[in-house]
Amino acid sequence: MKMRIKLALAIIPLGIIIAAVPENTTKPYKLTAGQMLEEVKEGIQFVTTDQVADMIIQKDPSLQLIDVRDQDSYDKFHLPGAINIPLADLLSPENEDYLNQDVKMNVFYSNGSTSANEAWMITRQLGYLNNYVMQGGLNYYAETIMNPQKPASTSPDDEFARYDFRKGASAALGGGNLSAATEDAPVAPKPVIKKAGKKKRVAGGC
Repeated sequence: MKMRIKLALAIIPLGIIIAAVPENTTKPYKLTAGQMLEEVKEGIQFVTTDQVADMIIQKDPSLQLIDVRDQDSYDKFHLPGAINIPLADLLSPENEDYLNQDVKMNVFYSNGSTSANEAWMITRQLGYLNNYVMQGGLNYYAETIMNPQKPASTSPDDEFARYDFRKGASAALGGGNLSAATEDAPVAPKPVIKKAGKKKRVAGGC
């Protein structure tokens, strides 16, 4: 019975996401719905808000945050260093080389997870790699990183360690107010990134 419930919880959101995904009129999809369902159930697309915050603080050059909300929402506030590729423009030819590359770790985010998941599903179906989703989106980022809640005194040590990290991250990133922490973040230009090259076939063999 529990397995049926878990399967339903995985399939229902997938159906909602698939229904909301804009029609692809440029390139054929490479993954079937069944293959996508397996990857969604495994949650391979997610990175945590803790991972994102740590990479921002460390100024990790491999991280590229991609805000998939509309331009107005992005202009009001966005995470440091994030660029804006609205979901509606994801399939524009000008974005292909940027999304289909093996240099940066692209992390999609929106207010929640739905729009970012749609972006990941589209790029994944097209066979693009190195694209991920910030789990929970900006709402969860604000809750866990900008306003971390102290765990109960009976909580295990790892909960306190996580809280200490989040408290430090909150202080480093502005603390308490997501808008205040991000509204002054400079608008990042899209870097020039070459498309992932095709691997050469190995010479020799049978």
